[in-house]
Amino acid sequence: MKNTIKSYLFSAILCLSFLTIWACSSEKDLADPVPVENTLTADANKIDFLGKGSESIVKVTANVQAWTITSTNANWIELSQTSGVKGTVIVKITALENTTKEARTATLTLSSAEAPSIQIAVSQAAGNPVTGLYPSYNTNPIAADASGMGSTAVQLAAKIKLGWNIGNTLEATNGETAWGNPKVTKALIDAVKASGFNAIRIPCSWNQYLENSATAKIKADWLNRVKEVVQYCVDNNMYVVVNIHWDGGWLENNITEAKKEENNAKQKAFWEQIATQLRGFDEHLLFASANEPAVEDAAQMAVLTSYHQTFIDAVRSTGGKNAYRTLVVQGPTTDIEKTNKLMTSLPTDAAVNRMMVEVHYYTPWNFAGLTKDESWGKMFYYWGTGYHSATGTDRNATWGEEADLEKYFKLMKNQFVDKGIPVLLGEFGAIRRTSLTGDALTLHLSSRAYYLKTVVKTAKANGLLPFYWDEGSLGDNSFGIINRSNNTVSDTQGLNAMIEGLQ
Repeated sequence: MKNTIKSYLFSAILCLSFLTIWACSSEKDLADPVPVENTLTADANKIDFLGKGSESIVKVTANVQAWTITSTNANWIELSQTSGVKGTVIVKITALENTTKEARTATLTLSSAEAPSIQIAVSQAAGNPVTGLYPSYNTNPIAADASGMGSTAVQLAAKIKLGWNIGNTLEATNGETAWGNPKVTKALIDAVKASGFNAIRIPCSWNQYLENSATAKIKADWLNRVKEVVQYCVDNNMYVVVNIHWDGGWLENNITEAKKEENNAKQKAFWEQIATQLRGFDEHLLFASANEPAVEDAAQMAVLTSYHQTFIDAVRSTGGKNAYRTLVVQGPTTDIEKTNKLMTSLPTDAAVNRMMVEVHYYTPWNFAGLTKDESWGKMFYYWGTGYHSATGTDRNATWGEEADLEKYFKLMKNQFVDKGIPVLLGEFGAIRRTSLTGDALTLHLSSRAYYLKTVVKTAKANGLLPFYWDEGSLGDNSFGIINRSNNTVSDTQGLNAMIEGLQ
């Protein structure tokens, strides 16, 4: 019995000991919980972007009090936020367009003082080789500015009466004076205004004035020179058109699929620079995409339209008054019949009613510009009803006279003017054949004056804006109206005829 009682007591004491130990352990567990691990995670460890630029999102989950995300050597990456706190958040990662011809990489690092860092590898494909051919020159676009830009293209057209070309000057190869004309002065522009012109077209070369051909950067002094000449015109309250003229033919002679991307890249680079430089001028300044682009068929016309679209987009992108500026796009070869046939649509424009179309007119060329007989035709000395020669009949025009003139200009009226798109007759004219003598010379000059008068009159009647081509020459086979050596009118007969055509 005594042994049994001892066994019971021993068991009881043993149980009490276990209970005491358990209770003590439980109290310790409640007082000192096991620490929870600090973590920082992202749901991606690699992101691949397209060259044209795009966005991606990463979900960051943090069991830390604070974290940051940074990128290394990547100014082309933008982050919607660069820091956060405990919890889950979505970070938007934006890759800017890759304008280089090389792929690029970067690393995003997610870090915290409370947890191990993690890295996200980022890559971006090479950019479009054309987009990246030249750097962007739209480096400081500004907000649209409508001040001084209130006129639509139609309203502006109503203000342009008679225009004059500063031909063979700012577009001359090897420099402004290389083709025999003096530098443009304010006195010259004053004289042109006093002669009865209220608009000036400035044919311009740019490609020969590059600071760096690899980057298509135009020299600052040339941009300043063009701006100076534009200022002469605007100071006279004249309307002025600045273009990219023949310019060595880089665009005009290469309206092809093979050159399309390369030329669009240069067109963009040039117009971003030109438009930014001249952005402060009000509606007196118009921009023109090209001069006489060589286009013969619909396929080439599609390429030309892309050049015009690039021009419009580049100008508009610079902002300021350029957001509202009237822009001029050229028909194929600026030929009326080709324009009527091939220019069936125009580029798009974010600005409403701010576009004009440009054509030129030297018809018939036998009269207007041919200087020697050719197998396909002879020179015409005499043009128009009442101005044919009774003795030199083989020199009378046999086509391209009043009826044809009316027909051609009517095509432009029906196709564009009547639809609210003014047509700039960017060049027209006829040479003086002063090697003729006596009655033949008198009749020729009278015939030429009648031609100029009739072109201006018919243009105005059909809504076309006439700009006379003056290349500065005053001798035989020349177009010159203004004597640039003394800023006087040299061809009074021709000038008076054009002014009569405005009546």
